[in-house]
Amino acid sequence: MGFSEAVLSYPTVVYTVLLGVILLYWALALVGLVDYDSAGLDLGGDIDVGGDIDVGGDIDAGGDFGDASHGAHHVDGEPGGIGTLASYLVALGLSGVPFSVVISLLVLFGWVICGIAVPLFLPIVPTSVLRFAVGSAILVAAFAFSIPLAAACVRPLRKLFVTHNAISNAALTGHECVVLTSGVDEKFGRAEVHARGASYHIRVVADTPNKLKRGDTAIVIEYDESARIYRISEKEKL
Repeated sequence: MGFSEAVLSYPTVVYTVLLGVILLYWALALVGLVDYDSAGLDLGGDIDVGGDIDVGGDIDAGGDFGDASHGAHHVDGEPGGIGTLASYLVALGLSGVPFSVVISLLVLFGWVICGIAVPLFLPIVPTSVLRFAVGSAILVAAFAFSIPLAAACVRPLRKLFVTHNAISNAALTGHECVVLTSGVDEKFGRAEVHARGASYHIRVVADTPNKLKRGDTAIVIEYDESARIYRISEKEKL
């Protein structure tokens, strides 16, 4: 029995059909007709990402932040089989990536294992009944062996689905900032804000007269969405 014959006969044909469905799914995802995690469980945590924060063109931070929330699929507290399935996947080391990725890896490894095992074992089985029994055993064993292989592949993929906590422009309101320019008036000013472990250089204005100068600490009191600029005020001295 050759490999081509093996993948089109039982039990490998089960994985062959599933693999065809998976390939079609990823082809549609590639052209944007489906979302790669829209039909799955996101077991990597909530992902909250969005557009770049508007800081006047200068960003001194480790990445992009935004204020739009990407709809993650929560598994905690979900009733019925979804929560149970999620708990099993976590226990098997298959969490941290979209469910569609997990299924794709399981099907791929199951198909390869079946494609190798069927030509080795089925030709030596004498009767069709026994061949069906052995084939069914290979089908189940292929799935079992595909689990640790898929888990090994999921581990390095988790970094691609890291949780990001978003920060919006308005979220900087109330934070302290350090003035970077020689002064701040109603038309011009720059300041630095530290938030969530990152540093942001932002455009600021302030009512005059004021005593703000380079190195002074001020408070961000407002974000003007239309002007895309922050308004600050002098920090009250105790």
